[in-house]
Amino acid sequence: MTDARCAELRDIAGDVSRETFDSLVELDRLLHRWNVRINLVASSTISESWRRHVLDSAQLWPLLDGVADIADLGSGGGFPGLVLGALLTERPGGTIRLIESNRKKAAFLQTVTGELGIPARTIAERIERAVAEIRAPQVITARALAPLSDLFELAEAWFAAGARGLFHKGRDYEREIEESTDKWQFDLIIHPSRIDVRSVVLEVSNVKRTG
Repeated sequence: MTDARCAELRDIAGDVSRETFDSLVELDRLLHRWNVRINLVASSTISESWRRHVLDSAQLWPLLDGVADIADLGSGGGFPGLVLGALLTERPGGTIRLIESNRKKAAFLQTVTGELGIPARTIAERIERAVAEIRAPQVITARALAPLSDLFELAEAWFAAGARGLFHKGRDYEREIEESTDKWQFDLIIHPSRIDVRSVVLEVSNVKRTG
């Protein structure tokens, strides 16, 4: 099973080290342990956590070539933030900021980053405050957090500073794109999910209000 999981990870994320793979296996184990006490991910998905959460997050890695500074909005159970943080250990100077206002979830994020040596900083604040106080990252990520238009609103200052967004979206992504064009203009690349045929990753850049 371990070798099969490693092969799955490398198929999704590329040639990652065995050490990084081991960190992600341990992350998955810690998720199961903490999820008994804290609702980090839906109970209906925990039995498939490696694919539904770890690999689903890792598919962003090939889209982050050369990126060393990431901010993950509403990190929750750590997806995609903790997975990307583990992968960033292979990139000199790489760092990710995990923004999560829920104190219990933030405690989980801090514990995991400490135990696994992930180059991450957990910010236990509301997203609006964090965006106002912290310099813009190169890339913003978010998974199952808010509609696309709301994500633009939350991180407007960072987009204005040139940040790019990578957002997991489900089957209603076309409606979200259409609704967001009422207020926003942006460049868009749609990446089909490697994990779920009903999902996509939206890559957005040059985000600006229309009026």
